[in-house]
Amino acid sequence: MKFVAGALTALSLPALLLACAATEPPPAATSSRVFSAAALTSEVDGYHAQGERPAPDDRTRRVDAVIDTAIAEGRIVGTVTIALQDGKVVYQRAAGFADREAKKPMREDTVFRLASATKAIVSATTLALVEKGAIGLDDPVTKWLPEFRPHLASGKIPVITVRQLLTHTSGINYGFLEGKDGPYHRARVSDGLDQPGLSLEENLARLNKVPLLFEPGTQWNYSLSTDVLGAVIAKAAGAPLPEVVQRYVTGPLDLEASFAAPDPARLATPYADGKPRAVRMVDPQLVPFGSAVISFSPARVFDPKSYASGGAGMNGTAQAYVKFLETLRTGGGKILRPESVALLSTNQIGDLDVFGSGGTKGFGLGFSVIKKPIPNNPSAPGTYQWGGAWGHNYFVDPTNKLTVVILTNTAVAGMEGEFPDAVRRAIYGTGETHAK
Repeated sequence: MKFVAGALTALSLPALLLACAATEPPPAATSSRVFSAAALTSEVDGYHAQGERPAPDDRTRRVDAVIDTAIAEGRIVGTVTIALQDGKVVYQRAAGFADREAKKPMREDTVFRLASATKAIVSATTLALVEKGAIGLDDPVTKWLPEFRPHLASGKIPVITVRQLLTHTSGINYGFLEGKDGPYHRARVSDGLDQPGLSLEENLARLNKVPLLFEPGTQWNYSLSTDVLGAVIAKAAGAPLPEVVQRYVTGPLDLEASFAAPDPARLATPYADGKPRAVRMVDPQLVPFGSAVISFSPARVFDPKSYASGGAGMNGTAQAYVKFLETLRTGGGKILRPESVALLSTNQIGDLDVFGSGGTKGFGLGFSVIKKPIPNNPSAPGTYQWGGAWGHNYFVDPTNKLTVVILTNTAVAGMEGEFPDAVRRAIYGTGETHAK
């Protein structure tokens, strides 16, 4: 299926359920969860949908309570949440609004701006090219982008490899991770979420002028590396990034996920965190994120001159994304060999620290990986995960055979903090442990 082309606060679950019991969701907080086996199977070939959805069980009631409370309180405007266990749908629901002001309900086929959920798809595309011999993990970036030679603060120009782009050990940064007067802001480097009409060539030229944070390979830092990677694999494959991704990942899996502008009638309206409830985004929209600020441009997706951001530029449905993740969980299917999936989904950076996790997290060639049990997080070690700044969170727990996708239209509450954490705990249940 294709798009129409065109221009961490933890809540205790008992407390949360008690709050839910006392709070009726607003009448307009619509939801849908009935689907046919034929429709779901055609959308997501990798798992079994056996008849109509079973009657609500304890897990369904727990997750419903979390979602209903978040929507009633205005923290989340709308969501499509899907959970599979051992290939079987154990939870699927569209809830809330795709457009609150128009009272347009969220649908299971609503299209979302994927933000950083794009990264794993581009990383998988890279591994497919590695399997074809078109690119090597230890190739220097300059083999494909000879003009891209960012320097260290000392003036030294180090070698950056494809592997270091994939693992975010390149020394590159994100603008939203620095202060407002930092070098990325001064150079007007885009994070791939804003500045409609900006070309990739111009953004890389700006990025090339900004000093690297560290010698490549010596630290981990979340970054624009996947945008650079997108330019690398386009050169290696001899085609634009959207075409390469379609050829190696989204096409073979028949995913409704693309860099193309989606049908506006199906695209979720974006909202930003606000008090007392989320606010409809303007353009541009600045959203606080910890001590930093993320700049969003909802119009970017409709400007055909906007570059295809390998780190943030795709749009797609929750059903498409869960199919992609389930393909990886079950060994790679049509797109990758199991050994390539292992590179994506297991720690590849040794003991380098990831987001100050104290050694509990590592990073593969495509995902953050849980290395050790994390307090208040029921996912087993070996779980791989990430999210997206427009309001998304997902994880795959191989030990428990769980694949979970939470897409929302609320930035950044849908990505990180109370809502996705509570959904995760509700899916597992309070009595379950790290190992099944």
